[in-house]
Amino acid sequence: MTATVPPATGTLDADRRDTRHRKVAIIGSGPAGLTAAIYAARANLEPIVIAGNVPMGQLMITSDVENYPGFPKGIQGPELMQQFREQAERFGATLVERDATKVDFSQRPFRIWVGDDEYRADAVIVATGASALWLGLPSEEAFRGRGVSACATCDGFFFRGRDVAVVGGGDTALEEATFLTRFANKITMLVRRDAFRGSKIMQDRAMRDPKIEILFNKQVAEVKGEKTVNALTVRDTASGETSELAVQGMFVAIGYKPNTDLFADQLTVGSGGYLEIVGETGSGIEGVFVAGDVHDDHYRQAVTAAGDGCKAAIDAERWLASVGEIETSTATNW
Repeated sequence: MTATVPPATGTLDADRRDTRHRKVAIIGSGPAGLTAAIYAARANLEPIVIAGNVPMGQLMITSDVENYPGFPKGIQGPELMQQFREQAERFGATLVERDATKVDFSQRPFRIWVGDDEYRADAVIVATGASALWLGLPSEEAFRGRGVSACATCDGFFFRGRDVAVVGGGDTALEEATFLTRFANKITMLVRRDAFRGSKIMQDRAMRDPKIEILFNKQVAEVKGEKTVNALTVRDTASGETSELAVQGMFVAIGYKPNTDLFADQLTVGSGGYLEIVGETGSGIEGVFVAGDVHDDHYRQAVTAAGDGCKAAIDAERWLASVGEIETSTATNW
């Protein structure tokens, strides 16, 4: 391709703007994608990372990360991801901060479109992760940004001294509720089932916090308000009875949907919408590899996603050597 990369991406070196064909393209820029970029860049593959309009994954909306190795005092999610990015760019990875809109894995070189711009690559690593799920209520949609959020880290500050609800019963909800105690006056957790699904340590932390009240067998039937949220209609899942809960905000924390729509007609999508893999990182198409939460419906941790990214990059580099796209003698000795 001879067309130039538009300068709006802001991250392409001037002397590489005409380089649309890369050895490796990585779609996604969370822990899996950026770890893959680090490894691929160290192997002198000059990877291009289609990072997305909102780059660097779900950790950008995560508060304290306490279980990532190397940070004994914990680290904020956005800070951790910025370090991932800087490390990848240091070794020569290029990030394009726009969404991939179409792919064609039917032949090599593989083709990836970002709007009208086309990129080609000899190998591709799919690491598009997962996105937050919503309740699906019209009233929820109407109040998004006006009291309804799926990101306590992004929006918690705006609820200082207010009463808020957190919807969900897993680790995500427990983490959101605990984080919001820094700002909110009171947090009411609405758990659809009669028990949490989250880890014991997170349950204990929430249950000990005097700012958090936990209501089991409760689901949101409607979000109410005028300009902003002022109440929720809550339905008891056991009795069916409804009641009003006065809150000034609602944080939805009910899980994630794997971002696989882009690949629905290209790769095998299995249970729950997750990509199926062959072996450790294979997609079923030679030269296309998969890493992170886009396929992982079991662990879904930053550290396991990063490990996946490492494996996918190594597999891609060795595969490129095996098919003669790079010299075997130049393959990195990991």
